[in-house]
Amino acid sequence: MKALLVLALSSVCLTAMADESNTPVSSQQPAVEHYSYSSELDIAKVISMTEVPNVCEVVPAQMVYEDSHGMQHTLEYRVMGNGCSNG
Repeated sequence: MKALLVLALSSVCLTAMADESNTPVSSQQPAVEHYSYSSELDIAKVISMTEVPNVCEVVPAQMVYEDSHGMQHTLEYRVMGNGCSNG
């Protein structure tokens, strides 16, 4: 009985490892880069940007872009929310 249990667990582990190895590299998300004023950006094409919330404070936002070499980047930066009124 114990041998059967060990065999079943081994097959589950092998299946899980096989699924991980078949995951294409392109589907993995690139590491998030944090923007600073000294950042040198090479933005050839903006792919997506997060919505800026309707709050009156500084909030994080993200932009996914492609550089001039075709590499995809995710940039996190701070932006003022859209919830402030000037009147």
